Amino acid sequence: MKLYFAPLEGLTGYIYRNAYEKHYGHIDKYFAPFTSPADKCAITPRDRKDLIPDNNKGIFLVPQILTNRSDHFIDALKELNSFGYKEVNLNLGCPSGTVCAKGKGAAFLTEPEKLRDFLEDIYSFSENQGSSVSIKTRLGYKDCEEFRRLLEIFNEFPISELIIHPRIREDFYKGTPHREYYHYALDNAKVPLVYNGDIRSKDDYDSLCQEMGQNIDTVMIGRGLLAKPSLSEELQNGNTASDNTRFWKFHDELYEEYKKVMSPDINVLYRMKELWTYWSVSFEDIEREKKHLLKAKKCIDYEDAVNRIKGKT
Repeated sequence: MKLYFAPLEGLTGYIYRNAYEKHYGHIDKYFAPFTSPADKCAITPRDRKDLIPDNNKGIFLVPQILTNRSDHFIDALKELNSFGYKEVNLNLGCPSGTVCAKGKGAAFLTEPEKLRDFLEDIYSFSENQGSSVSIKTRLGYKDCEEFRRLLEIFNEFPISELIIHPRIREDFYKGTPHREYYHYALDNAKVPLVYNGDIRSKDDYDSLCQEMGQNIDTVMIGRGLLAKPSLSEELQNGNTASDNTRFWKFHDELYEEYKKVMSPDINVLYRMKELWTYWSVSFEDIEREKKHLLKAKKCIDYEDAVNRIKGKT
C-alpha cells in the first residue's frame, strides 16, 4: 500500500514534515499546503520557503496549487519546475468559504465546462514540460451526482493520480463519506485513483477495502495522521503498539524548531495548541492539563502543562 500525507494549511509545513519523517516515516508522498498564485507573484516568499528543496531533504514532496486560472497555474508550475519538482497537485477540494468565494477549490467544480478548458490548458503545457499533474477533488459542490459529469471530464486528461475525497463541499468534513461514488470511480475512471477521507485506524482501512470489494492500493490521510502519528506504521506494518516516548521526542523537536522561526511566544503556542486539538484524543484523563495548556500565553506556562501530561503517560 502507498500512503500519502494530505496537506493541512498552517500545520503540515516543512518543519512538521521533517520531524514526522524522522520519528515516524512510512509516507510515500507528502503534499504541501496549497500555494495560490497571483498576477505578480507565482509563489509567495512564505510558500517558497516551505517548498525549497533544502527544507525538504529526504522526502518526496508534491507542491499543491490552488487557482481557477490556467495562466496562474502555469506560472506557478514553471517556478516549481525550476526548483526541481516534476509533479504538482491541483486543489479542487478545499471547502473554505474564503477560497470558494473566489471560485477556487471546490467551487471550481460548479463550472465543469470552464474547468475542462482550464485542464486543457494546463495539461497541454505540463506534458510539453515533462511534468505530471495530479488532482485532489471532492464529488461536487451541492450534489454527489455532479461527480458523474466531473469524472467524464477527468477521464479526458492524463491525470497522474485522481485523489477523491468522497464528500461534497457542503459536507465540509462532517457526516459519512459517500463511498458509493468512490466505488463508481473504481468502475469508471480511466486514471489512477487515490482514496482520501476518514481513515483513522487499520480497521477503518480494512473496512474501506471490504466495502469496495478490493484492496485499495493508495490512500491519502490528513487528520488521521495528525491525531495519531503512529498510524502510518500501523497501516504499513500492522504495529498498533503505542509509543509515548517517540511521541514526546516528536513533540519536543517540533516545539523547539517552531521556537527558532516564530516569535513572540504566542505565535509558537498558537501552532502547538492547534496540534493539541488533534493529539489530545489519544490521551486519557488530561482534561485539567489540557485546559491549562490551552490557556497558556507564555512558553513557560505551556511547558508546565506539557510536563504534567508527560507525568501521566
